[in-house]
Amino acid sequence: MKTYDLLTMGRSSIDLYSNDIGAPFAEITSFGAFVGGSPTNISVGAQRLGLKTALLTAVGEDPVGDFILEFLRKEGVETRYIPKKANARSSAVLLGIEPPDRFPLVFYRENCADIQLTIDDALAAPLEDCSAFEFAGTNLSRDPSRMATIFAAERARAAGARVLLDLDFRPDQWEDVRTFGQVVRAALPLVDVVIGTEDEINATVMHSSQQVALTHSQISDARVAGDSRSATLSLLALGPTAIIEKIGPEGARVHFADGEIIEAPGFPVEVINILGAGDAFGAGFIYGYVKGWDWLRSARLGNACGAILVTQQGCANFMPTMTEVEQFVQAFGGLDLSD
Repeated sequence: MKTYDLLTMGRSSIDLYSNDIGAPFAEITSFGAFVGGSPTNISVGAQRLGLKTALLTAVGEDPVGDFILEFLRKEGVETRYIPKKANARSSAVLLGIEPPDRFPLVFYRENCADIQLTIDDALAAPLEDCSAFEFAGTNLSRDPSRMATIFAAERARAAGARVLLDLDFRPDQWEDVRTFGQVVRAALPLVDVVIGTEDEINATVMHSSQQVALTHSQISDARVAGDSRSATLSLLALGPTAIIEKIGPEGARVHFADGEIIEAPGFPVEVINILGAGDAFGAGFIYGYVKGWDWLRSARLGNACGAILVTQQGCANFMPTMTEVEQFVQAFGGLDLSD
C-alpha cells in the first residue's frame, strides 16, 4: 500500500486574477490573490476529491513562496518535499477575465524556482511511495527541471506507479513549438496516459524538420493546426496506453492505439473563467483512474470538475469536493449516463 495516491511535479505560482470581470486588461483596477500552476492545481483538486496527494515543486525564499506553502498546508497537500531555492523567485501569473472567450494572462517566470528542480530534489521525493505520478510539459522546457522530471518519471514507473503527462503547452516558455514536440515525444515511452487539448496534441507531433516559423505572438493562444486524430495515433505508437483529448464544453475523448475512441460528454454551464478548467479536469480524471474506474466515468468526473471550475474566478482555490460534484451531476444524469 502506497502512502500517496498521487504525486505531482512542476509549476507553482501566485495567481493574480482580475477582480474586474469583463474589463480589458489595461483597465483592471484590482486583483485577487490565489494559488496556481498546473501540477499544483491538480494536487489540490485531487486532494479535495479524496486522494492523498503530495507536490514536488519549488518556491523561492520569499513571501510569495510562503503564501503558496501556507495554502497547500491548509488544503492537506503534502509539502515536505518542496524545496526553497535561495537564488530564485516564486513564480507569478497575472490574469484578465473577459468572458466568453478572452482570458489574457502574463507569466512572470524569469529565474523561477520551480524550473530549478534538480535530480537531488527528485531523489528526496516519495516517488517509490505513490500510486500515480503526474507531471507537466512545462517542466521539460529547460534544465535542470527537464532532466529531474525525466529521472522522476523513470523512478516512479520502475516502482510501479502509473505516469501521467499533462502537455501544458505554454508557447512563451519554449523557444520554438518544434522543440516542445521533440522533447515531449522523447519522454512518451515513460508515460501511461497523456492529457491535452487538440492544439497541444498537434503541437506535440510538430517535427524539427518541418518548415514552421511561429512567433510567440502567433501561437500565444496555443492554436496549432493539424489532424489531431493522426497526431494521437502517432503519439500512442510511442508507448502511452491512452491519450485524453480535452474538447472544452463538449467534454473529452479517450483515444487508444487500436483506433477505439470513447466519447465523454461535457456539462453545459455559463462560463466566467476557463483558466484552470483543464487542471480541474485532470484532478477529476486522475481520481477515477487511480480508483480503478473505467475510462468513461473517469473522464466524466474530469468534465464535471472542469465545468464547476469555469463558473468560478480562480484555479486551485475553487477546486470542487466530491460532495459538490455529486450534487452538480445529478441534474445531468450522473457520471455514468445511466444513474
